[in-house]
Amino acid sequence: MSKPISLLSALLCTFIWGTTFIAQDTGMDNIGPFTFNAVRFFVGFLAITPLVILFELKNFKPELKTDKKTFVIYVSLIGLSLFLGSALQQVALLYTDVANAAFFTIFYVPMVPIIIYLFGKKSIHWSVWPSVILCLIGGYLLTNFYDATVRLGDALVVLGALFWSTHIIFTGIIISKYNLPLTIGAIQTLIVAILSFLIGILYEEFVWNNILMEIYSILYAGILSGGFAFVLQIYAQKNITPAPAAIIFSLEGVFATVAAWFILNQVLDINNILGCFFILCGVLLSQLLPLIKKKNLIN
Repeated sequence: MSKPISLLSALLCTFIWGTTFIAQDTGMDNIGPFTFNAVRFFVGFLAITPLVILFELKNFKPELKTDKKTFVIYVSLIGLSLFLGSALQQVALLYTDVANAAFFTIFYVPMVPIIIYLFGKKSIHWSVWPSVILCLIGGYLLTNFYDATVRLGDALVVLGALFWSTHIIFTGIIISKYNLPLTIGAIQTLIVAILSFLIGILYEEFVWNNILMEIYSILYAGILSGGFAFVLQIYAQKNITPAPAAIIFSLEGVFATVAAWFILNQVLDINNILGCFFILCGVLLSQLLPLIKKKNLIN
């Protein structure tokens, strides 16, 4: 897969994530956060599984013939990271607003290169750091966070951002070893659905009629975000390293803002527009500056 296709996958994935925040928030009007996630990710699993059977089942044994144990370890790690990140974000929406949640979620942008630098012992192109700063400034302006109060839920979102970071890092590792993006996507969504169900059955009530009342939010967040968006993320990270990928994924704040303006008729003020501009600059810097260095080396 070429890098342009990976970039397109990352952008489409980010668009879906950005437009799902509202569905995540409104989808808990009648059900709890773990019930929502259990049904949402199980729907995502059902959506991806036919594609696995059609396109990847024949490649499963050849891809795993060398090291099944490593595959199981990494797919379990990304599944657990996705569960913890999505669970903390979903629960946090009960205690904070969408603006705060969107802002603190993009803290995974600086966390990814920091974790890689500290524990991966890998060199990171210098352009990542100014790109991270631009994305954080953009996220701050987009969400109007300076007009909001800090809530307990914000701490949950920041903790969740840590697990979004590990999810991005582990995804980058596993997709570099195994060319099974659909299979990985299906397994991780099933892991999240099972773990969410186990916790939900203990602390929440699974009422079928209440679940049906949230069916549209569940289907959107399940099929598109919980299912296909995370598969697109895996495709994207085939040719994009984790740190630049995290910067691109921060565009979800831009897409969320534009969607709110287009669908909900919310007004974009000058700060929102500047926020979009800063994040776009951060993304472009992270992608273009390394190419300039490569071009100079070739010349």
